[in-house]
Amino acid sequence: QVQLVESGGGLAQPGGSLRLSCAASGFTFSSYAMSWVRQAPEKGLEWVSGIYSDNSDTYYADSVKGRFTISRDNAKNSVTLQMNSLKPEDTAVYYCAAALGILRLSSRRDEYDYWGQGIQVTVST
Repeated sequence: QVQLVESGGGLAQPGGSLRLSCAASGFTFSSYAMSWVRQAPEKGLEWVSGIYSDNSDTYYADSVKGRFTISRDNAKNSVTLQMNSLKPEDTAVYYCAAALGILRLSSRRDEYDYWGQGIQVTVST
């Protein structure tokens, strides 16, 4: 059974940090590029960051560049999003998503093979 399970969300103050993790199981994790996608209240899906299957390169949306860092551990079947200098506009449900081979810089669900259930991140005083 394929699973992507996000953890580490919650409430943070502006300027604070959170670290999201996504644990993968049921598929060959090291063959899949991984992305983080978010959905803010009343808004559509927004692609946030992605990393190649072999850790060779990472990409970020302009809205998070310099503040967020994506990483993965293929031995542990996990991908992490370190979020620093958080802003209220980072408030959203964050999803991890997997795409076989090609890194998708996309927010479209149908461009991914697997999708997590999402985790809430709230940035507020």
